[in-house]
Amino acid sequence: MFRWLSMLAVCALARVNADDVLDYSGDDFSDRIGEHDVALVEFFAPWCGHCKRLAPEYEKAATVLKDNDPPVALVKVDCTSESGGKDTCSKFGVSGYPTLKIFRGGEFSSEYQGPREQNGIVSFMRKQVGPSAKPVLDKDAMEKFIGNSEPSVVGFFAEDSDLKKAFLKTADNNRDDYRFAYTEARDVIDKYGYQDDAVVLFYPPRLHNKFEEKQLVYEGKSSENKIKTWIKDNILGLCGHMTDGNADKFKKPLVVAYYDVDYVKNAKGSNYWRNRVLKVATKLKEEGKEVYFAIAARGDFYGQLSEFGLDSSSSDKPVVAARDTSDDKFIMKDEFSVDNLEKFVRDFLDGKVKRYLKSEPVPEDNDGPVKVVVAENFDEIVMDDTKDVLIEFYAPWCGHCKNLAPKWDELGEKLKDTESIVIAKMDATANDTPGAFKVSGFPTIFWAPAGGKDNPEKYNGGREVDDFMSFLKRKATHARDEL
Repeated sequence: MFRWLSMLAVCALARVNADDVLDYSGDDFSDRIGEHDVALVEFFAPWCGHCKRLAPEYEKAATVLKDNDPPVALVKVDCTSESGGKDTCSKFGVSGYPTLKIFRGGEFSSEYQGPREQNGIVSFMRKQVGPSAKPVLDKDAMEKFIGNSEPSVVGFFAEDSDLKKAFLKTADNNRDDYRFAYTEARDVIDKYGYQDDAVVLFYPPRLHNKFEEKQLVYEGKSSENKIKTWIKDNILGLCGHMTDGNADKFKKPLVVAYYDVDYVKNAKGSNYWRNRVLKVATKLKEEGKEVYFAIAARGDFYGQLSEFGLDSSSSDKPVVAARDTSDDKFIMKDEFSVDNLEKFVRDFLDGKVKRYLKSEPVPEDNDGPVKVVVAENFDEIVMDDTKDVLIEFYAPWCGHCKNLAPKWDELGEKLKDTESIVIAKMDATANDTPGAFKVSGFPTIFWAPAGGKDNPEKYNGGREVDDFMSFLKRKATHARDEL
């Protein structure tokens, strides 16, 4: 009986969470959306796989944001609904699913460009309500604001000043990225000790440590650009907590320690390993080394770990990976310790660590008319500056790639005796590709001519053999007369 009641309670909770997303698929969208100062609207289709993956995160965020001060409404519109949803989606130019848009006072405000998981949605939308910089009137409110789990940028102003104007302008133009507040209350200013006007960055209490200050004071000119740069340079601290919502804000070269980071259930354990990373970060900063550090929950970044070929499930200790300014990947093979981390980072900065490449084995026999390229022989074949290379990046499961395959083989056969031109192919799902060869769909074809390897050209022509031959006759560096 108890088990049955528990199941009913769970189901009831699930219904409450789901109902917190407001369904405005009817023809009264315009009237209902106007009831909210700020709302996030998801335009979706029931059959859409991306929409189904977003749904539970969207529902959890809705439950949190309905109790926000002020509240933020999360709305959904079924674009297949004949009762009004179709017309609403058409009115707002929805052409793909899910599409998310921000509305203010019932009017479209901007496209939503934030994260698509619960915490990221909550964080992003909280910054959309109220003034860009929240006015704080008393000490309790200030304590609550800077006690948040995210960094806070706070202005202390005894009177109007150029610094205050620059601060408020910075807040207006950067509210999507950072949390801003300001105070003119004398008792609050006195408590925090900023008798002169000041802009202060407060790190969240959960990340306080003995290696860096809990807060930083801006000491530059009264300039929006200067304040913005200062925030950007310091907001993450010596070793930031990487999440889905801020991953794109970390500079490179970047060293990341992946482990079971959880500041809700195990803050002490999370900081235990972070403090060891901070020890190395502090030492290298004092030496003037330009390198950045982060910690990340392995459960949130399985995709990144997979890119590095790392399996972190076999150890409770962090696994460490790095990216340089060219986005090349490097992994620390030794077991985590402060000494091993320091050695790895120093070797990484000095170019002594071999970059990691996800690669199939180099083919033992590669004498066919179409050269098989893998990550390990990419430079040897594609980047050979004496050869023109036309390379196809494909996926084994791709129907278009399968249709192209016999034509690609025929093209290779036609050119097998033309030594200055190479026809090649690479499975882009099993091998890393250099940044200049950005693969956005399958198949993607690039032209890498002799003398122009650093700036390859994406091929956008027809996909018949004659189309490829016409292209090569126009583009070939050495062999045009042979074609």
